[in-house]
Amino acid sequence: MRILNVAKWLAAMWLVSCFFHAQANASQALVTSVKTKAKPEVYGQWLFNGEFANQSFNGFNPAYQITLGDNIRVQVWGGTSFDAMLTVDKQGNIFIPQVGPVNVSGVKNSELNQVVLGKVKQVFQKNVHVYATLESAQPVKVYVTGGVNQPGLYAGLSSDSILYFLDKAQGIQTQAGSYLDVRQIRQGQVIQSYNLYDFLANGAMVPHQVQDGDTLFVAPRNNFVAVEGLVGQAVAVEFAKQTASVADISQFVTPSPKVTHVRIYRNSGQEQYVDYFDIASAQTQLVYSGDKLVFVSDQKQRSISVRVEGEHESAQEYILPHGSTLAGLVTQIELNNLSDISGIQLFRKSIQARQKEMLKTSLQSLESSVLTARSSTQEAAALRAKEAELILQWVERAKNIEPRGQVILTNSATFDDIYLEQGDLIRIPSRSSLILVHGEVVFPSAITIEKESNLIDYINSAGGYTQSQDSTYVIVMHKNGQFEKYLAEDTDVLEDVKVVGGDEIFVLPKVDTKYLQFGKDITQVIYQIAVSAAVVLGV
Repeated sequence: MRILNVAKWLAAMWLVSCFFHAQANASQALVTSVKTKAKPEVYGQWLFNGEFANQSFNGFNPAYQITLGDNIRVQVWGGTSFDAMLTVDKQGNIFIPQVGPVNVSGVKNSELNQVVLGKVKQVFQKNVHVYATLESAQPVKVYVTGGVNQPGLYAGLSSDSILYFLDKAQGIQTQAGSYLDVRQIRQGQVIQSYNLYDFLANGAMVPHQVQDGDTLFVAPRNNFVAVEGLVGQAVAVEFAKQTASVADISQFVTPSPKVTHVRIYRNSGQEQYVDYFDIASAQTQLVYSGDKLVFVSDQKQRSISVRVEGEHESAQEYILPHGSTLAGLVTQIELNNLSDISGIQLFRKSIQARQKEMLKTSLQSLESSVLTARSSTQEAAALRAKEAELILQWVERAKNIEPRGQVILTNSATFDDIYLEQGDLIRIPSRSSLILVHGEVVFPSAITIEKESNLIDYINSAGGYTQSQDSTYVIVMHKNGQFEKYLAEDTDVLEDVKVVGGDEIFVLPKVDTKYLQFGKDITQVIYQIAVSAAVVLGV
């Protein structure tokens, strides 16, 4: 009996050990993911995505030089007849009966036919015609090593590009390999060096072909600077010399036309400081390895463009002086009989971006909680795994929600203090006699307003709750962005809530999860989505 108990104890300890090991791996994966995203991409990182490795080159350019093992189709007619596929032998020859060996090693593809014809005509001087063409290149194996992700020996054809073999090796290591110094080594000697930036920026590639046993060596990464700000590509750019000018770096990152100044964060040596130049003066400034360039727009905005939509008779686009207020704009809008100025709405891009960022942070926190939560038993761990899968699927759907960026306008007295921003959207809603009911009700619908009806009445008109009232919330959102939140089980409170035409009622879903903390987290995110995006996202 004692032996049996010890065995059970050891088995339990093994399960606990496996669980904590899995939790540690999950936590480390999250940390690694965050760290990976924080590093800037390297210019050219997108070059090796498998497309080169999937397309072996079967055509032959005119400059291709015939090499050992190539297959050549030779057809002779007229004074004699011959048609065969010939392989270039170790001496660099092909053998044509009645003619003898023809040396073609090193002959350019464009000159192959003339070389063979000249040799044949030495024997058959009249009435002979020759057609010689390269059918297939020599199969080769090339070593790829140095700063690549998967060093090894890779098979291809002698006509394949070095990009083919580098892609086979999973591309260049972004933090270790050089895009400026890729060497082709044959019998211990460097026969050619390649600068892939020339290919990426200008489409230029040095003519080349590989031979069996060649080595492609990616040298260690050279000096580099990180680039951020108003550029087409925020990446780290490599350079070969000790210094590079801002103009040298700019050709790879495509600064925006809006750029007026450049900040240079100097990180060389023991001191760190920042230089600031206008874009013209910055071009000749030298940068050193480890520096960072930030391209910025430092222009004072004199006017802004805002749009007015909805129920009004005025223009929809307004160009206003910088510093204009909502109150000043309202005086310029011509209203009509259907305009509901009390429900005026303001949507702002900066608010939308901030709402999106806050939602992202909440979802990341929820993901982290789910992935790092611990379970005390094997049964609880299995239940948690299924629950976590459902929650993570819901999180992925929530990531696609786009907040509206609506600013809550409490009353018209505050309009003088609301300064408009570039790209603001003002909407004048129409007077409405409808109440919209969304979310966890039987029949989400629009319901006509009734003077004597309260919040409970409209929910019942939509078929009532689809879930238990316990822990379910009800949100009433007004046109101007204001809202109130109520607990569905507080029936007495809901009976005293009055709604007006144009209001929307959101019945949020009840989150039923075994772990209360997750339930609170999810409920908070659901509430956040409902308020910022006017969407009820059920689990």
